[in-house]
Amino acid sequence: MINHLKQNNDDAPRICVLGPSASGKTTVAMWLCKHLDAIRVSRETLLFKEILALTKEAKAYKERKQKIPNTLWANLIQERLSNVDCIKQGWILEGFPENQEQAWMLQSSGIIPRHVVVLYAPDTVLIERNSGKRLDPFTEEVYHTTFDWPSDPLVQRRLVKPEDLSEQEMSKKLLEYHRNFPEVFQIYQKILKSINADQPSMDVLSQVLTYVQTRHRSAAPFTPRILFCGPPGSGKSLQAALITQKYGVVNICCGQLLKEAVAGKTKLGELVKPYIDNGYPVPDNLVMKILAERLNALDCMTNGWVLYGFPRDIEQGEQLQKSHIIPNRVFFFNLPYESIMERLSQRRIDPVTGERYHTAFRPAPTPEIQARLRQNPRDKEENIEKRVDAYYRNVKELEDFYEDAFYVNADQDPHVVFEFIESCIIKPLPCKKLKSL
Repeated sequence: MINHLKQNNDDAPRICVLGPSASGKTTVAMWLCKHLDAIRVSRETLLFKEILALTKEAKAYKERKQKIPNTLWANLIQERLSNVDCIKQGWILEGFPENQEQAWMLQSSGIIPRHVVVLYAPDTVLIERNSGKRLDPFTEEVYHTTFDWPSDPLVQRRLVKPEDLSEQEMSKKLLEYHRNFPEVFQIYQKILKSINADQPSMDVLSQVLTYVQTRHRSAAPFTPRILFCGPPGSGKSLQAALITQKYGVVNICCGQLLKEAVAGKTKLGELVKPYIDNGYPVPDNLVMKILAERLNALDCMTNGWVLYGFPRDIEQGEQLQKSHIIPNRVFFFNLPYESIMERLSQRRIDPVTGERYHTAFRPAPTPEIQARLRQNPRDKEENIEKRVDAYYRNVKELEDFYEDAFYVNADQDPHVVFEFIESCIIKPLPCKKLKSL
């Protein structure tokens, strides 16, 4: 059921409300929750309103007057947002992330807001507001002795002064906020809106609502999650490059991604390195960790992506699905065996420039370059045959798994192939399967 909900909640709000202390985050978050029927998640709700596996551990830090670690906050938020109500109704995350580390942790857990609202006001205004701030412990609504005093005498009597409201404590909080915010801004800048909180509350709320009801768009008519499957030499990388060039989606080649992880000397890259160095297949669990981390990055979530090189079999396809990586367009490239051989066995590379050539379709421009060209061992006929056989051994089950896929005749001009793929992305064809052009 959770998987079903995640696939069908494209309109559910995912909003972060950020800003310094006394900027009005709680007021805005609570108002949005009422207006959008979303779930509010804040420091207070996580510690005092929820019964989560990690709540007790977080409270222990607070009782000892110690700072709760970023990892613990990120895990608490992930646990809360994975509940059915947040998945179905959407969520308003108030006051998180507070710093770059929290932002990266949330992002690596697949928690990607659609809108980030940042409230701002001069520090002098915030310090003045802070001194008159009062909290209703029953409703958690925030009032102010000067700017927003409740008319109900019952509410007036139960208002309390929040903790840590000394001017010195407030100045310390503002200093920390100003130190951390630029890095958070950099991460979310494409989906972030700054709103002046030093104006009447209804004006602030109106501007916030207008923003969160907008949709971020790439050049494509929706956020594309495109998967290319096909035998070696069928043109997947070329078509991915063309799609990326036109629509600004992120081009993800699984093999290249693994090499980048090794080159970057990441923890996962170090685990992958022995397999690549010795020519062994990288275990699926390692590939999935690297792939999931990349596809859950903000640029992929915002602009969409085109993936090729994975999955290669039904088990890998199922692992993608379990990780909630679900393409909304799948293409299988069909190419005759003779054409595959012709394309790959005649490929050559210039070891000096790295430029690629083809003895028939793109010969070297000079005899000097021609003399130094080399063939990649992968492009020898016996190795091509092994790779093609491996593809066709697994492709039938993969085709059944992606039953709504489109089928591309890849044995023609690349631009004709691109036009067909583009037509399927922009306006899906009425039939479920198209066997060829």
